Amino acid sequence: MDKIKSNARDLRSNLTLQERKLWRYLRSRRFGDFKFRRQHPVGSYILDFACCSARVVVELDGGQHDLAVAYDSRRTSWLESQGWTVLRFWNNEIDCNEETVLENILQELNRRSPSP
Repeated sequence: MDKIKSNARDLRSNLTLQERKLWRYLRSRRFGDFKFRRQHPVGSYILDFACCSARVVVELDGGQHDLAVAYDSRRTSWLESQGWTVLRFWNNEIDCNEETVLENILQELNRRSPSP
């Protein structure tokens, strides 16, 4: 587990441009008062962004090859078996359609959050 935590720490220091753009909205409860963590370890995986209270994961994907797609599929299946909802967006969606991405994330957070 120490290796995963160390890798997560390294990834937090080296966010992609799209991760930095999205993090501006998700950090410090700026987004619907939901607390997000970036590069958050869960099990043997590191999640791009995680809202632990709603159990929502936001993953940003760049260009992928077949091995990455298979890995992501196994990872998503495992996370869903643990009660997480995984939202995946392509990097170019952040670049070209940021508002829609944010709306989709907020909609899922509100759906998954307990009612007062």
